[in-house]
Amino acid sequence: MRWRNGQGQTEDGSQSNDVLTKRYAPDELVAEFFAGKPRALARAISWAESGRGAELFHRLYGHTGRAMTIGLTGPPGVGKSTLSSALVRKARSVGKSVGVVSVDPTSPFSHGALLGDRIRLTEHFTDREVFIRSMASRGHLGGVAGATIDAVLLMDAFGMDVVLIETVGVGQSEIEVAELAQTVLVALQPGSGDSIQVLKAGIMEIADVFVINKADHPMANQLRREIRSMMEMLSFPGWVPELAMTQALTGDGVDELWAAIEKHAAYLHASGKYAEKRRQTFVHQVRQLALGGLERRLERSLRDIGDAGTDPYAAAVRVLETFGVGKD
Repeated sequence: MRWRNGQGQTEDGSQSNDVLTKRYAPDELVAEFFAGKPRALARAISWAESGRGAELFHRLYGHTGRAMTIGLTGPPGVGKSTLSSALVRKARSVGKSVGVVSVDPTSPFSHGALLGDRIRLTEHFTDREVFIRSMASRGHLGGVAGATIDAVLLMDAFGMDVVLIETVGVGQSEIEVAELAQTVLVALQPGSGDSIQVLKAGIMEIADVFVINKADHPMANQLRREIRSMMEMLSFPGWVPELAMTQALTGDGVDELWAAIEKHAAYLHASGKYAEKRRQTFVHQVRQLALGGLERRLERSLRDIGDAGTDPYAAAVRVLETFGVGKD
């Protein structure tokens, strides 16, 4: 069974370092990783979550770039987890191995996470060709966890054919998944005003495929017309988003959705945009890592800044000078 996220779990859904990181030296972990041991993949993701990704990625990054990465986003209640399960089932039916990264929101009060996406993916837990990892967002904006891209790349390097990223689904800050996935699915639900939310949040521009889930709803066709109308207001110089109607609970429309995903993947390779997407993901990760390092240095600098005899603007200049940055 490849789902190994239960052992040593901490309150916020991460893994205990004692259980998953301190037992293994990097070389030993990498050796087991390349031997195809699922537990090594689980440990590698935990290393990345604990800030030790650099110890692995200079050995593993050269083995990435082969998986089809799919991002699934949309507002809460649209059925993303059920749709994820249906997509995993479809991918397995055509012989693909699948990695799933499900991101759940972290409570701002307890800092814990339910990680409830596992509930709807239980049918896949005993499939050795499916690896499921739930991650807590820990307040990270953009609908994903801070270590999501590391988990995606590690699953890719491990040899997964498909990696599915299911975002938190907060509604208006879900665009970061476009930096991580080759194909972005935006799931919408009839009768909930989702079309207005899509237009307001700017998600229209990141969708490669629109998915109207719960297509048996009486207002499903109305939502389809609204999406089509909004698409006419935009210009698409290359790929024009597909629109699929699904009922994830019964599996209706999932074949058509999978066909749309494969069509977009073929377009990326034929147009040369696959390399552009991969570079986009690379630049995004470098930016996030660099900003994380700068933020930690900034926090240390701010602890030494007092408010006596100065104003915030002057203090900001002093902080920037510690980074070797002069006044603009």
